Amino acid sequence: MSATTHAPAPAPAPASAPASAGAAPAISAADLLAFTLRTASDPELIASLPLDPEGRTWIRLDGPGGSEAWLIGWPPGTGTGWHDHAESRGAFTTASGRLTEHSLAARLPSEGWQSLSLAPDVDRTRGLEAGSGRAFAEHHVHEVLNESTTEHAISVHAYYPPLPLIRRYSRTGPVLTLEQVERPADWQ
Repeated sequence: MSATTHAPAPAPAPASAPASAGAAPAISAADLLAFTLRTASDPELIASLPLDPEGRTWIRLDGPGGSEAWLIGWPPGTGTGWHDHAESRGAFTTASGRLTEHSLAARLPSEGWQSLSLAPDVDRTRGLEAGSGRAFAEHHVHEVLNESTTEHAISVHAYYPPLPLIRRYSRTGPVLTLEQVERPADWQ
C-alpha cells in the first residue's frame, strides 16, 4: 500500500449482540459485511480515494463498534498475496471494478507450523463485482486480486477486533509456507 489518509465513514450499524454491563458489544462478521456494503455504496466516499497507477492506495475509516476499516484502491493487476488476519473476523465489498478472492476452505492451525501441505479440495475462487461482498471468520486464509489489465478496483474492508497482525504466506502448488508476520506498525 502506498498512501494513507483518514476519512469518516457512514454511521455504523447496530451490533448484533447486546452489551453486557460496561462491555462493548461484539461485532459479528455479518455486522462488518453490512458496514462494508453500506460504505461501498457511498459514491462521494469512493470518489475521495486517490488512485495510483502503480500501487494500492487506502484511506482508514471509522468502522462499527471499534472495528478497523479501510477503503482500498487496486490498480490493474495488483493483489495481496496469500495472507490471513489472525484472530480478527472480517468482511469486504467491491465498490467499483471487480475483485477475485482465492481462499482455502479449511481451518488451518493458527500457530505451531511453518509449512503445510494442503488437501486437493480446499481451494475456492469467488468473483466479486461492484456491490458484492463477503464475510469471513477468524484465521481465514486468502488472497485478493484485481485481475483486470485496464481498470482500477475499489473496495471497503473491515475487521474486528482490530488487526493484531497479518500473517503472509507463499504458495507453491499444495504447499503453503509462512513467510512473514506483520504488526499494525507495519501498515499504519
